[in-house]
Amino acid sequence: MTDKTLTPPPHTEPVVFTRDMLDWLPWLEPLAEAEMTEHHIRSLVDAARVKSPYFRLLARDPDVLEARTRTDKDIFYNPEAGLPRAERELAAAATSRLNGCIYCASVHARFAATYSKRVDDVQRLLDEGVEAKLDERWDAIVAASVALTALPMTFGKEHVERLRSVGLDDAAIADLIGAASFFNWANRLMLSLGVPATQPK
Repeated sequence: MTDKTLTPPPHTEPVVFTRDMLDWLPWLEPLAEAEMTEHHIRSLVDAARVKSPYFRLLARDPDVLEARTRTDKDIFYNPEAGLPRAERELAAAATSRLNGCIYCASVHARFAATYSKRVDDVQRLLDEGVEAKLDERWDAIVAASVALTALPMTFGKEHVERLRSVGLDDAAIADLIGAASFFNWANRLMLSLGVPATQPK
């Protein structure tokens, strides 16, 4: 990892949670696109991510980035059984809302709204926080995500029982745990490496 710190250019940092597309400005210098070797590109898994300063920064340790990205993609994009994509995204959005990661919350709230078509409920989570009342199933998912995110972690048998009572099987519960736990870590990484910024109108 480089030790060269950056001063982000003039920008407006969002102060409320939103589903809008946001930019992200690093405090450490990412690799330039021209510096990316085949090893670096392969570590992105998705070559289009070369345009992202976040992924070019993480590409300074390409082996770790590739492991991180393959884990991320398996949690969120693996369609075999388990939790529907909308609710994996809901778990990530709730975790990000609790951790105060406006950038991650915007991405995953947008996905949750797109896949569920429940735009008002997703917006309520952003506006009111993780205490917002959605419905029995989504409340159980949010509560479990919060318990996994809390320090010290408070997730326990009662959360599993509540999730089962609203229709989640073991594969779905495992997906929820993966989504919330991954973003509990990912939020802290993103928050420590840069800041969100509103996109120019």
